[in-house]
Amino acid sequence: MRLLMLGGTEFVGRAVVEAALARGWEVTVFHRGRHAPPAGVRSLLGDRTEPDGLAALVEASIAGSGSGGGGWDVVVDTWSAAPRAVRDTARLLAGAAERYVYVSSCSVYAWPPAAGYDEGAPVVEGASADAGQTDYARDKRGGELAAVEAFGADRSLLVRCGLILGPYENIGRLPWWLGRVARGGPVLAPGPRDLPLQYVDVRDLAGWMLGAAEQGLSGPYNLAGPPGTATMGALLDACVRATGGPAELRWTETELILKAGIAPWTALPVWVPEGSDLHDALHRADVSRAVRDGLRCRDVTETVRDTWEWLTGLGGVAPHRPDRPPVGLDPAVEAKVLGL
Repeated sequence: MRLLMLGGTEFVGRAVVEAALARGWEVTVFHRGRHAPPAGVRSLLGDRTEPDGLAALVEASIAGSGSGGGGWDVVVDTWSAAPRAVRDTARLLAGAAERYVYVSSCSVYAWPPAAGYDEGAPVVEGASADAGQTDYARDKRGGELAAVEAFGADRSLLVRCGLILGPYENIGRLPWWLGRVARGGPVLAPGPRDLPLQYVDVRDLAGWMLGAAEQGLSGPYNLAGPPGTATMGALLDACVRATGGPAELRWTETELILKAGIAPWTALPVWVPEGSDLHDALHRADVSRAVRDGLRCRDVTETVRDTWEWLTGLGGVAPHRPDRPPVGLDPAVEAKVLGL
């Protein structure tokens, strides 16, 4: 198989590239050159937001990729901004690739999605493949429309991801928890301990997408582990074990957290109150279609351990995407809530 990865030097894209190389695939990475791509790939440089930014892809599409020529078997695209960037790239590649995999988001569903929503749930209105950057939900939906417009419903795969964790994370959610637990002392642990979580390890996401491409799957898929794959308690206990620090988890009731003005999801990453619209949207999607078609998820302990090993290899400081706000709880607020 021949893969064209659009991006491929940071989080999801890097996991896809590494998984493809492990399968013996021939990999081309089209990127801006801000980070070095993994060893063993063909590197093409360009910026999709700039005039003539696709020139390297144009040349490669004409010449064909690899010893077999003829382009690529699959394109994987993680773009999250103006949909017209997906439109232009997908149109260019429609005759040079067999299948287009667009990494979308469960955010494309109309708010608030009901608990247990599947791929048939209503999506946001007002999205367009021709649009500039608007908001995350419409940008992702516009990217979906662009992929389908260029490749057709039978040659496009729309991967509507939920929460993604694991090595290379550049959003900061699991790295923040690991860093906080590693510092030790009393840690505000948002309860209840048995709060069900739904997420996918980035490596399981990558493996599923490549397998789906091999099978010729198409259409939309909600992509995360089944609801309750882990709990808040299991996640934070795994952080304590992985870091080996002297942290003391102090489980705190939802009411106290909200009364203190602490924002779910951002100040306390991953956590949102059970029964809320946000919990239904983030942690209660129906992913049975993806499970039926091969999704397998590793244990939370492995995800946390491997993320910690990666993080310590960077000196404990994780990379952070400049287009995403920082996450984490102010130590002074934490101390006040815990009565320290």
